[in-house]
Amino acid sequence: SPSLGRRRREAAEEEVEETPQEKKLRLAKLYLEQLRQHGDPSPARGAGCWVPGEERYSHAWGRDWGGPAHIPLSLQVQPPDPASIRVLRGHQLPITCLVISPDDRFIFSASKDGSLIKCKWEVESGKRLCVVPGGKKGTEERHMGHASHVLCMAISSDGKYLATGDRNKLIMIWDAASCKRLHIFTGHHDAVSGLSFRKGTHQLYSASHDRCVKVWNVAENAYVETLFGHQDVITGLDSLSRECCVTAGGRDGTVRLWKIPEESQLVFYGHQGSIDCIQLINEEHMVSGADDGSVALWGLTKKKPLALARQAHGMQDTQGLQQPYWISALAALRNSDLLATGSHSASVKLWKCSEGFRKLEPLWDIPLVGFVNSLKFSAAGDFLVAGLGQEHRLGRWWRVKEAKNSICIIPLKRRAAAPGPEAPGSS
Repeated sequence: SPSLGRRRREAAEEEVEETPQEKKLRLAKLYLEQLRQHGDPSPARGAGCWVPGEERYSHAWGRDWGGPAHIPLSLQVQPPDPASIRVLRGHQLPITCLVISPDDRFIFSASKDGSLIKCKWEVESGKRLCVVPGGKKGTEERHMGHASHVLCMAISSDGKYLATGDRNKLIMIWDAASCKRLHIFTGHHDAVSGLSFRKGTHQLYSASHDRCVKVWNVAENAYVETLFGHQDVITGLDSLSRECCVTAGGRDGTVRLWKIPEESQLVFYGHQGSIDCIQLINEEHMVSGADDGSVALWGLTKKKPLALARQAHGMQDTQGLQQPYWISALAALRNSDLLATGSHSASVKLWKCSEGFRKLEPLWDIPLVGFVNSLKFSAAGDFLVAGLGQEHRLGRWWRVKEAKNSICIIPLKRRAAAPGPEAPGSS
């Protein structure tokens, strides 16, 4: 109709007359209005941190990550009963890493053991289903297993692929169902210390003591790219659905968020010691632990921790000197407020992220003797798995002689739900 044509021409003229600056201002006002409607605070200035080659972080980028809603699970979980903890024995030397299959049916574990490099366990029965023996250095092509300590492992979100990384710079890809080795990735120049599959894909991220992060396509057995930035060995890595990962930078004192498509990184500061472990809680928050005994809770829009628990596992007396127990492992139950941390302080601690992820509150201690080198929550949140050893996974600074090299399955029971009011007319 003539009136419709006239409106279209007027709209087109308005678009032509709007300058780029006016468009930016209009979009900014629209974005702020949306934040007010959702009750969100205005973007904080100074979020993120510039270093050469890095991109300024925007609050909006963090907000559009999506994902499941935050679940206050700590209110539902009962204090674990130490008598209910199940112990799986089979490794002769300290457990270094473990993962749980996405369906919570199986546990894969690795250790410093030269003969039992990798094991597969059934959660329900506790049976060991598969053992992959190791061999001597340089013989990896002639046998199935690794020829040195396995330091890290990851499983794809569909449960198809398992990846393991060792001190010999190698990443091995396995069929998780059959424990058959499928491929070996080479390219790192030092020990492989962190692995993570991007959720919903077969894209694999790896971190190494050579200070770099590499990206791989496991389905096509292909190398993708290498990312540089850390000034010291990388000790941990994690990722979720977004095409990015987070890393712990050891003694360079930084946690980094790597945005893969943009080839940029964000740097976070907060710990005083070597940052040894890191885990994403959800798409907007993460937690890290260091050998200064601190546990830091981060928001991906702030370069400083939202909360910092110092001396989280207390102090120890070493040759007359008082120093904090190192945080050697941590786990976060995805999209909830429940965390777990481990050290060699004879206990695993459960924590609650309260006040909108601005406070860390200790909940309970679970007695476990030895170095806690790996922690993982089941996907359903009904159990926690701890990998124990007489030594730290990365070295032999101390030895806890009374500890058992084992895997502990800790049940997490839910509180009974309070009965709600009955609807009118219900029986």
